[in-house]
Amino acid sequence: MNHKSSSELFAEAKLLMPGGVSSPVRAIRPYPFYTTSAAGAHLATVDGTTLIDCCMAYGPLILGHVHPAIRTAIAGQLESGWLYGTPSPLEPEFAKLVTGDHPGMDMVRFVSSGSEATMAAIRLARGFTGKKDIVKIEGGFHGAHDAVLVKAGSGATTMGVPDSAGVLADLVAHTRQVPYNDPEALESVLSAHNDVAALIIEPVLGNIGPVLPRDNYLRDIREITKAHDVILIFDEVITGYRVGIGGAQVKYGTKPDLTTLGKIIGGGLPIGAFGGRREIMELVAPQGPVYQAGTFSGNPLSLTAGIATIRHLHNHSTIYRDLEGKTRALEESIGSKDGGSFVRLGSMFKYFFRNTPPQNYREVKECDTTAFGTFWQGMFRAGIFVPPSQFETNFLSAAHNDQDLAALAQAYTQCR
Repeated sequence: MNHKSSSELFAEAKLLMPGGVSSPVRAIRPYPFYTTSAAGAHLATVDGTTLIDCCMAYGPLILGHVHPAIRTAIAGQLESGWLYGTPSPLEPEFAKLVTGDHPGMDMVRFVSSGSEATMAAIRLARGFTGKKDIVKIEGGFHGAHDAVLVKAGSGATTMGVPDSAGVLADLVAHTRQVPYNDPEALESVLSAHNDVAALIIEPVLGNIGPVLPRDNYLRDIREITKAHDVILIFDEVITGYRVGIGGAQVKYGTKPDLTTLGKIIGGGLPIGAFGGRREIMELVAPQGPVYQAGTFSGNPLSLTAGIATIRHLHNHSTIYRDLEGKTRALEESIGSKDGGSFVRLGSMFKYFFRNTPPQNYREVKECDTTAFGTFWQGMFRAGIFVPPSQFETNFLSAAHNDQDLAALAQAYTQCR
C-alpha cells in the first residue's frame, strides 16, 4: 500500500501542529493516514485507499458516515443560520427528547463537548454537596480537564497523581480512585472519607474497553453512594444512545443523580450535555450559583443533527437489535484462540490480547500490546481501520453490511 501523500502531509503538519495532529489518539506511527471523504461504513484516504471503518469517529456515528437524514437536516438548518448567540426553539425540543429518554435527567444543559459536560457535572456536584473530593474509576476517561487527568493508582485509597504536565498535584489530590467492578473498594473509600462530593463512572468502561459491569455492580454502587450522600455521575458520553435508548442507566436499571452525554447526541457534530435531578440542576447559572457558560452551547447545527439522529433511532426500533446481531455474528465467525478474548455489548466490541475478558483497568493493562500492534498493522493492510490502541473500543454502525462483516471476520481470523 502506497501512503506517500499521507506521509508528506504529516511531515508538513508536524512543523505546524504539536505532534502533527489535533488529538493524540490520531498520531498513528510512523504517520497517520489522511481522510478525504467518508460514506456509510467506509473512509477514503488521500492515498486512494478505501477502508472499512470500525472506529466511526470514536463512537458518534451510529448511523454511519453521511447518513441521508442527518445530511438533509444539516443542509436545511444551514439555510437558516448556524450560530445565533441566542436561544432557539431547537433547545427545548431536544431537551424534551433527551430528558424523556433518561430516567436520571429531569433537566439538561447543552454544551460543546463531552469533556466540558463532565467538567461541569463535577463542579455542579461539588456546588450541590459543599464537598471537595471526587472518586473516579481506575482507567475511566472523562475528558482532558485537570480533575480527571489522574494516573491509575495502587489501591483503593490512592490519592491522585497528575497524568499530565501542567496539572497541579494539589488539585488532583482531591481525586481518589477505585477499581471497576469492586463495590467493596468504593465502600471502603467512602467510609474513610466524608468529604467526597461525587463518584464519576463510565457505567461501561469505553475508553479501555468495552469492559462490562458484573451482575449488580452498578446497582451496588448506586446504593453505596446513596448511603454516603455522594452524587453518582454516569458518564454516558460513549454509552448514551449507543447501548440503546436511555443508555446504560436504562439497560442496567440504575438511576444516577447526574448524567453526561456527547458523541451520538450530536449526530457527528460537536456537542455535550449534562443533566440530572431537578434540585441539583437548578443550581446551574443563571438559576443558581454554579457557573457554566459557552458561546457555542446549544449550537443550532449540532442540535439539528442530534435531533435528526435521535428521532431516527426512535423511529427505527430494529437498529439496536440489528447492531447486536452484527457483533454477535462477528464473534461467532472469528471464534477465540489462545491469548485472546472477544468482548461485545450491542455495537461495541473489542478483541483483547488476553486469555480472558478483563474485568478492570489492571487486567486490561495485562494485554499483549506488542501483539496488538502487529494485529493492527495487518488489519490496516487488509483494508480495515480499527482504533490504533488496544485500549479503545471498536464500533459498528447501521451502515456496516454483510459484505463488510465478512471482510472483518476474514481479517480478524488472519491477523490476530
